[in-house]
Amino acid sequence: MSANAANQNILVIKHGALGDVILAQSPFQAIRNHHPAAHITLLTTPLFEPFLKTANLFDDIWIDEKPKLWQLLKISALKNRLREGKFDRVYDLQTSSRSSSYLKLFGSNHVPEWSGTAKACSHPHKNEQRGKLHTIERQAEQLRDAGIDRIPEADFKWAMGDITQFSLPAKFALLVPGGAAHRPEKRWPLAHYAELAIRLASTAITPVLLGGKAEADVIADIMEKCPRAIDLSGATSLSDLAGLGSSAVFAVGNDTGPLHMIAAVGCPVTVLFSAASDPVRARPRGADVTVLQDDDLTNLSVGAVLETLKMAKSDD
Repeated sequence: MSANAANQNILVIKHGALGDVILAQSPFQAIRNHHPAAHITLLTTPLFEPFLKTANLFDDIWIDEKPKLWQLLKISALKNRLREGKFDRVYDLQTSSRSSSYLKLFGSNHVPEWSGTAKACSHPHKNEQRGKLHTIERQAEQLRDAGIDRIPEADFKWAMGDITQFSLPAKFALLVPGGAAHRPEKRWPLAHYAELAIRLASTAITPVLLGGKAEADVIADIMEKCPRAIDLSGATSLSDLAGLGSSAVFAVGNDTGPLHMIAAVGCPVTVLFSAASDPVRARPRGADVTVLQDDDLTNLSVGAVLETLKMAKSDD
């Protein structure tokens, strides 16, 4: 298949959590660069549609409702849409059992070339140890197996939001104290974040707290202990995260999606890992990322975190 053919139809599949989608930016760019004249469609979930529309890497973005096995009408609708797309090649960057199963939905009349892990696909990722690789290296290998050798550095200039609406001081640090509610072991203790916020505020660095509705109680407790902090929980879009990350002196957070966006735009980041996840496979990537890990995050001291921060930058 000629990579420059103007009449090519390419499908990219990427669901994932926020961190996974941020880490897929380099593969997204690589696919577009390899198929500059093709019509490229992204199949993703509703959360990421408005954000990725502004990337100018995709000609269409389709929403995958990820139907259950018993939702036969929805499965049929997905099958029909995929077949009507007449795709020449599919890059499955999700490589889950669900996304791999979509190859079967195409039937036998028009089977696209397929990069991924689906059984009998045309361009399989051949590394049997792929599950031990970081997402970026794993996807870069997958694309090389499909003939894409140039994987660019992720460029998020398109994602920068205007943060003047928040009226922030010149020197601020981002704190991301939340994470998946069902994975409390991945969270550094609330008391530690509150102490860190107080320590930062005493050095004229304003702590800015980020999170969603699920972190509202945690952030409220930190605000009670450190009234000089600024609460932006529930007030930021993905573009706002990029803009904030590009302006902050540094950021500290748990192994959670927003920190991937903040790190990706070059913010100095310290990310905290417990035994619940593996930084070798899932750490944020960026120009300046420090990983601190302790099997039990209650044992990770505030002092250890402070030692990693670029405090000198805050005094520039």
